Amino acid sequence: MEPGNNTQFSEFFLLGFSEDPELQPLIFGLFFSMYLIGVFGNLLIILATISDSHLHIPMYFFLSNLSFVDICFTSTTIPKMLQNIENQSKVITYEGCIIQVYFYIFFAGLDDFLLTVMAYDRFVAICNPLHYTVIMNPRLCGLLVLASWIMSAMYSLLQSLMVLQLTFCTEVEIPHFFCELSQMVQLACSKTFLNDMVMYVASVLLAGGPFAGILYSYSKIVSAIRRISSTRGKLKAFSTCASHLSVVFLFYCTSLGVYLSSAATHSSHSSATASVMYTVVTPMLNPFIYSLRNKDIKRAVKRVYGIIAIERPIVLGQMKCP
Repeated sequence: MEPGNNTQFSEFFLLGFSEDPELQPLIFGLFFSMYLIGVFGNLLIILATISDSHLHIPMYFFLSNLSFVDICFTSTTIPKMLQNIENQSKVITYEGCIIQVYFYIFFAGLDDFLLTVMAYDRFVAICNPLHYTVIMNPRLCGLLVLASWIMSAMYSLLQSLMVLQLTFCTEVEIPHFFCELSQMVQLACSKTFLNDMVMYVASVLLAGGPFAGILYSYSKIVSAIRRISSTRGKLKAFSTCASHLSVVFLFYCTSLGVYLSSAATHSSHSSATASVMYTVVTPMLNPFIYSLRNKDIKRAVKRVYGIIAIERPIVLGQMKCP
C-alpha cells in the first residue's frame, strides 16, 4: 500500500479480539450482556435520583451526571463492535473512526473530571459540614459540571483535529475493537511527532491534574476524619465517601493497568483485552458500587424498580382488554 492523502476514502479494519468464527457468538453475547447491564444499571441510578426528592443534593446530582456519561461512554464503542460481529464485517469508515475517537476521548475525560468534582464535593461535606449547603450551591454545582463538559469537549476536539492532519494509507488495520487514538497515530503514513507530543502532554495534564485534585481532597478528608473522637463518627464520615473512593480506585487502576499492559507486552491484542476493564467493566460496575454501599440510592432504586414492576402488569392487562 502506498501512502497518500487518501483519508477521505479510507476504510479502517477493526480486528477486535479474535478472528476465530467460533468465538464470535461468545464475544457478542458477553459484550451485549455487559452493555445491557451497564446501560440499565446507570439508567436506574438516573431515574432514582430524579424521582426521589431526598436525593436532590449535589452528591447525587454529580452521580446522575456520571451515570449518564457512563452510558454514553460505552455506547461510543460497543454498539459498533456488536454490529460488526453481527454483519461479519470489520470495516469502519474514516469519518466514523474520527467520530468514535472524538466521543471516546470526550466521555473518558468527562468521567475523569466528574470524579474530581465529586471528590471536591466530599471534601467540602466532611471538612466544612456547616457551610456545605452554602458552598455547594446549585450555581456552583452547575458551573463545575459545565466546566467539565467544556474542558472535555475542547480536549477531544484538539485530538480529533490533530488526527485529521494525518495522512493514512488506503487501507489500515487497527488491532483493537474500537478506534483508539494511539493506534490510529501509529498507523499514519505521515510524521506523527507533533501528535505524540500533544497526546502525551495533554494526557499528563488532563489525567495528572484531576488525579492530584482527588489526592489532595482525600488527604484533607483523612485528616478531618482522624480528628473525630468517636469511632462511630469516623465510620459515618468515611461511609459518605466510600462509594466514590471505590469508583476512583477502579477507574484509575484499570486505566493504569491498560497502560502497563501495553507498555510491558507491546502487544496490541493484550492492550485491547486490558482496555475492556476500562471501557466496559468499570461503567458497568459503577451503579452496583453505589447502590450496594449507599442506603439512599438502594432505597430509591428499589422504589423505581417497584414502580416499573407494578406498571408493567397494568400495561399488559390493558393490552389484553378487548
